[in-house]
Amino acid sequence: MRYNEKELQALSRQPAELAAELGMRGPKKGSVVKRRLVKLVVNFLFYFRTDEAEPVGALLLERCRVAREEPSGFSISFIEDPERKYYFECCSEEQCQEWTEALRRASYEFMRRSLIFYRKEIQKMTGKDPLEQFGISEEARFQLSSLKA
Repeated sequence: MRYNEKELQALSRQPAELAAELGMRGPKKGSVVKRRLVKLVVNFLFYFRTDEAEPVGALLLERCRVAREEPSGFSISFIEDPERKYYFECCSEEQCQEWTEALRRASYEFMRRSLIFYRKEIQKMTGKDPLEQFGISEEARFQLSSLKA
């Protein structure tokens, strides 16, 4: 995937939907758990060394699977390579629940499906297309028929 490093660094400085110090272990064999500042910004999960301002890395939360791991952790794997998992350890079950829910809502596809669902509900209630006023109601990405069941 192509990306602009400066834009990604600028995005990492934006206010986070969720941020915390978590234990993190990368997908490499023999990888050990390290404390990282983890920030969820839109659909990116940035991770930082706890004493540095620039991110060590970032995960684009698209086409991924978030799974609970015992006792109070979760993992992120990607559809293209499900064996390659990033593991995160939380301080509590509650914190783990908060992170997994936020991560599942962070993808573009989830947001798109939510927009389409609420668009349909508003059309049922009002008889009007709420996107029409923005001039985007005909765009393919917002069409109800493009939503797969």
